[in-house]
Amino acid sequence: QVHLVESGGGLVQAGGSLTLSCAASGSIFRINAMGWYRQVPGKQRDLVALITSGARTNYAASVKGRFTISRDNAKNTVYLQMNSLKPEDTAIYYCNADAVELGLGRSLEVWGQGTLVTVSS
Repeated sequence: QVHLVESGGGLVQAGGSLTLSCAASGSIFRINAMGWYRQVPGKQRDLVALITSGARTNYAASVKGRFTISRDNAKNTVYLQMNSLKPEDTAIYYCNADAVELGLGRSLEVWGQGTLVTVSS
């Protein structure tokens, strides 16, 4: 009942910037932590950045200083600002949320469908 939709992916030149957005919709009572993950075919899905309900953040070492995660609670949206992009950042980026549905006392892990980011050299 809670859905996440990513947007903002595309093709960008190395050294460029791109901003991803993820909007949550549905019967939302509360969204706890939200995060961005990325996956390359044949590889594990890895955490890129995480932001808690209290706006504390955590980043993968490979993106520290280049990526910034933020959220707008009024819009139920999380963002990922990506700067100084490298070809190795190429992956499908997935939005993740720990959400509590209306009328439900437990949290559920929700994933978006993913958006492709391609960084050319």
